[in-house]
Amino acid sequence: MLCRRAQAIDILKSHSRVDGRLAAVGYCFGGMTVLELARSGIDLAGVVSVHGSLETARPAEAATIKTRILVCHGALDPHVPMTHVTAFTEEMNRAGADYQVIVYSGAMHGFTHETETGQQPGVAYHALSDARSSRAIQTFFDEIFV
Repeated sequence: MLCRRAQAIDILKSHSRVDGRLAAVGYCFGGMTVLELARSGIDLAGVVSVHGSLETARPAEAATIKTRILVCHGALDPHVPMTHVTAFTEEMNRAGADYQVIVYSGAMHGFTHETETGQQPGVAYHALSDARSSRAIQTFFDEIFV
């Protein structure tokens, strides 16, 4: 499966409207997916995970991560507790990755989804964290696409 993703990314990079630099952004399951891309050593300018799972069965090895990483995480996320955040940062340090983790106070899982509160346990929209994460993503893109 990863081979197909790498092939798709190569096709995108070669498109006439792309200068060869790409980034990937994922929310929730997509956030976990872009982190797995980074862990695999895929060559992207950056990946952004917003309230994504941080655990993995295949931790990154030293010097395998070639992409910059931004993680936006809710401090009150019961689905991805702070122990997972700590384990992720330790993994990224061991791998020598260029990463950032921003933890938003008062935010649960799915803090960017404007849904009816109580629809899913542990998931709630948090307007301030939604706005802050949007600005953080823009700043991250400004940095990697200089």
